[in-house]
Amino acid sequence: MILAWLGAVAIGLSLGLLGSGGSILTVPVLVYLVGEDPKRAITESLAIVGLIALVSALSCVQQRRIDGRAVLLFGLPGLLGTSLGTALGHALPAAVQLLIFAAVMLIAATRMFRPAPAGHAPPRPGWQVLLAGLGVGVLTGVVGVGGGFLILPALVLLLGLPMARAVGTSLVLIALNAALGFALHVRAAPGGLHWDLIALLGGIGVLGSLAGSRLSRQLSQNALRRSFAGFLVVLGTYILCTSAPGAFAQTRTPTVQVTSLRP
Repeated sequence: MILAWLGAVAIGLSLGLLGSGGSILTVPVLVYLVGEDPKRAITESLAIVGLIALVSALSCVQQRRIDGRAVLLFGLPGLLGTSLGTALGHALPAAVQLLIFAAVMLIAATRMFRPAPAGHAPPRPGWQVLLAGLGVGVLTGVVGVGGGFLILPALVLLLGLPMARAVGTSLVLIALNAALGFALHVRAAPGGLHWDLIALLGGIGVLGSLAGSRLSRQLSQNALRRSFAGFLVVLGTYILCTSAPGAFAQTRTPTVQVTSLRP
């Protein structure tokens, strides 16, 4: 369990240091360090991620670093996408969900190797924002991640938000998507949920996030992002290698044997 506690600290620290990326560690912590069933881990992950994001967003609300228009434009299609992604996630075998999750980790790593967007960008057409919100929502529903590594650059590049305002808005969007995803997943979780585990890891994650937000002022963001990206490559490759055999075995079409009916 000590390893799980350390994993929760890493989740919170990465969210506080980078403004994103913490939620992508939650499912691996629950599956590989705690030993949870993958489908239960996805549901519990949404609760933990939503709790950490909500608490972290409260300080941003007090500092008025939330863009209400962006929450509506990005959040409403995101909630629709979460509903669609949850339905898809229920239909997929657990091994296939882990395979998709590993692919998401590797995509996140490639994005984090690049420097974070800086300054203002001219706003893009509204349909691009709506599609981005829908896509992040689907991702949240299928594999239980908040999608901050996609939301942050989308808010900066598509809506032209400054980074500080984008981080606060991203936390609100993560909390909304995670809350809906959790509500839709919770009844389908096999064997019920471990609420004590959710509270413990969520609480440790919140403390780690608060510590990370203070440390972020003293450390190089680009160096942190690249280090975290390298870690995601290693972890994503491991999950890919361990889940791929099971995913292919479960999706393979069974062979139909024809038996002669002649007497």
